[in-house]
Amino acid sequence: MSVRLLLLSLFAVTLAVARPVDDAIRDQILLLGNGAEPQDLDPQVMTAFTDQNIALALFEGLCALDEESSQAVPAAAARWEVSADGLTYTFHLRPGLKWSDGTPLTAHDFVAAWRRALLPTLAAEYAYLLHPLKNAEAINAGRLSATELGAEASDDTTLRLTLERPTPYLPALTANPIWFPLNRAVLARFDAQERRGTAWTRAGHLVGNGPFQLAEWSPNAHVKVVRNPHYWDAATVRLHGITFFPTENIEVDERNFRAGQVHLTAELPLAKVDRYRRTVPQSLRLDPFLETFFLRFNTTRPPLDDVRVRRALSLAIDRALLARTVLRGTRAPAFHYTPPDCAGYTSAARLTHDPAAARELFAAAGFAGGQGFPRLEVQVRNDELHAKVLEVIQAMWARELGITVTIAPMEQKTWVQNQQTLNYAISTARWVGDFVDPVTFLDMFVGGGTNNWTGWADTRYDAALAAAARAGSGGERLAHFQTAEARLLEASPVAPVFFGVRSYLIHPAVRGWAPALLGFHQYKKVYLQAP
Repeated sequence: MSVRLLLLSLFAVTLAVARPVDDAIRDQILLLGNGAEPQDLDPQVMTAFTDQNIALALFEGLCALDEESSQAVPAAAARWEVSADGLTYTFHLRPGLKWSDGTPLTAHDFVAAWRRALLPTLAAEYAYLLHPLKNAEAINAGRLSATELGAEASDDTTLRLTLERPTPYLPALTANPIWFPLNRAVLARFDAQERRGTAWTRAGHLVGNGPFQLAEWSPNAHVKVVRNPHYWDAATVRLHGITFFPTENIEVDERNFRAGQVHLTAELPLAKVDRYRRTVPQSLRLDPFLETFFLRFNTTRPPLDDVRVRRALSLAIDRALLARTVLRGTRAPAFHYTPPDCAGYTSAARLTHDPAAARELFAAAGFAGGQGFPRLEVQVRNDELHAKVLEVIQAMWARELGITVTIAPMEQKTWVQNQQTLNYAISTARWVGDFVDPVTFLDMFVGGGTNNWTGWADTRYDAALAAAARAGSGGERLAHFQTAEARLLEASPVAPVFFGVRSYLIHPAVRGWAPALLGFHQYKKVYLQAP
């Protein structure tokens, strides 16, 4: 063998041996593809699922979600009781809770955090998850002082919550970041009580109560967290740290996995699913996921302010074909908005693929054969899944309606901000349930809702959801959801496309990473062990 070939062989062997995942297994550092650069690590203003992934390492609510059942389990609270009428919850914190800086964490910190989350000046998009608390909605609207909130700390370890109406899923709500406690001293130091985007969320400043603490945030490179020695259950945390990589390009994410750069990817390119099924099935995970992928229409912008146009665009989509071909059979077509069998609810109303009806609606709106229809832009998250799905829908609209739309890929931060500010015509969107109940999908589109982002408001829709809230639980409540969803599909401010699956790659050394219907993982259960 020549010297050159020998050197090349040795170099190849070195590359094969020097894999970051192997060193990380030894050091108990989980390397995780997380899909996007965080917008913010303030749990009360974050909206992206990818940001929530990091928050779950740094903070902890009263409850956590069990991956297998999606039910609430004790976390910062050791136990709780609910009154016979369902209107009062009493949570008992674990004794001796501490922040990651070693200072005491008390029930008062939870109350202060919830009051902050409801401040109109903070404009937290997820504030409505606190609305079951008495007076929360009025506080959020600026009609009452935050001191009127139905939450009080009876002492340092006891929280008494008074509700507007019975909310049987309340414990599961408290596992969401908007319910997490915040360190009052840190917020005060950075004048962050009513402000977003301050430096309190940066490494060296952020103080949390989760199993890990923030060590480094290098924008567009990584977020590193290390084990928090002051966490109440630190003895069970086996990982020494987690590194989150904000890799938006899932092709790069998959290459990183093959190169031994990450233990877990955020997603898997659709074109690679069949290959992994055939060659490395043990690395492929297709986990159930309570998610809907849909299109948002900006109903304030002509011609999308015409319901006939929106319905035509929706009816022209062949969802079954998309699921069978582009999605490789990994995901189910969405003929309604709320995922099926969501806490016993499945929508009776259905969308169909009906291009003839779509053409009739288009003609009635003045755009027969696509004549006179403006060239609209569809904004998509900059990844393969969004782009490929929209390319096919683009072709369907051209064939069935005679229109041309352009596709504008953009990074997640811009894509989300544009939807929030109605700076778009049509946009892709994905919604993951915050808990297992149809309300977490349907209450998004209440008029003026902070996660609505369509400009649509409808009194009949709002009335159906209000009636469901008053009904409490049972068949009457589900019947009101049926009414609401039928109205949503009829008015079409959104066009459901498919239901979700977590399609990703996992290294065989990762243990304790159970399928999670809501995507929330308890990192303290995860560890690395060489196969």
